[in-house]
Amino acid sequence: MTVTENAPAPSAALPPLAARTRSIGGSPVRDILAVTARPEVINFAGGLPAPELFDAEGIAAAYRDVLAEVPARALQYSTTEGEPVLRAALAARTSVRGLDTDADDILVTTGSQQALSLLATALLEPGDTVLVESPCYLAALQAFGFAGARVVAVPGDEDGIDPEALAELVLRERPKLLYTVPTFQNPTGRTMPAARRAAVAEVAGRCGLWIVEDDPYGELRFEGERVPWIASYDGARDRTVLLGSFSKVMAPGLRLGWLRGPAELRRACAVAKQAADLHTPTVNQLAAARYLADRDLDAHVTRVAATYGARRDAMLAGLADALPAGSAWTRPEGGMFLWARLPERYDTTALLPGVVRHDVAYVPGAPFHAGEPDRATLRLCFVTQTPDEIAEGLRRLGEGLRAASRES
Repeated sequence: MTVTENAPAPSAALPPLAARTRSIGGSPVRDILAVTARPEVINFAGGLPAPELFDAEGIAAAYRDVLAEVPARALQYSTTEGEPVLRAALAARTSVRGLDTDADDILVTTGSQQALSLLATALLEPGDTVLVESPCYLAALQAFGFAGARVVAVPGDEDGIDPEALAELVLRERPKLLYTVPTFQNPTGRTMPAARRAAVAEVAGRCGLWIVEDDPYGELRFEGERVPWIASYDGARDRTVLLGSFSKVMAPGLRLGWLRGPAELRRACAVAKQAADLHTPTVNQLAAARYLADRDLDAHVTRVAATYGARRDAMLAGLADALPAGSAWTRPEGGMFLWARLPERYDTTALLPGVVRHDVAYVPGAPFHAGEPDRATLRLCFVTQTPDEIAEGLRRLGEGLRAASRES
């Protein structure tokens, strides 16, 4: 007798992924970091704080103290809004900087990037319009794109958003919100002057517009005077959400951010957070609060900013030799990034693979644009490497650009 094995039944196709996962690409910065992970590459592409400047001992001590003194609380679930002791400390720091804030005004988030996702969930319906700077922080474009928003760039100049153009777009497009990084912007490093901020606040009040003011870099000032938050201006007080983060001033691995905003919107974001992760890790919050109580974070930030300022100067000193004749670049007063524009004939996306062969990397500028991209632009991060490494990286960048442009 012959035994015939039954052939396996054909598998049915799985339902497709959500359309938004196909229409919204990954982060070009993350993609570049993946292909430039070789240790010999001098990487100006990432937005990575200098790890040798982390106060590892101070942060470790804060964790040890919290786990020794309140282990049950530190390892337990917490409230969605955040640990009261951390919210109080954040409110105090915000108030000292010119914006009266109570602990109840703060929602602690798992990095300020989560705050963007929560705001997109709380504010946006598919098809709603969001206004952004041009160029704009990449992950904000991702967050709004994932929410199904229509993202429109506001024209601007070296001082940021043009208030008159903003007013015209608000009337024409009826957007839900404006997203801006007004201080040491990512990717350009530019800072919006006080008069421009007041004008933006006036437009928001007059025309009816939420403002999301993202401020992850504001404490990293090397020179010049601090500019008040947009949220502090009368026209914007009841409609601005201010985002903050410990990623650039304490350590990004803590994944601690926060938003300060009007009560109704803050409550909506808390509900969205409950659906996302219930709450930000308790032990991280308590350790950060302990660090703020026991250590002088402001003094630490001053030391970090001084080092970053020297690294910015090292990059500025070498750019003229590294970039083609006719290039231009920003001179940020703080933060982590500067923005360069090469002559019109250059395409920095097309040139990047050839440049990487010289063991150096940058981020092409095209993905930072919500509208028509400027393909001759690029972003450079100046904080991760030492001045000597920056000089060598710029030497390689110059060689790489010259070689790649000859090949193209």
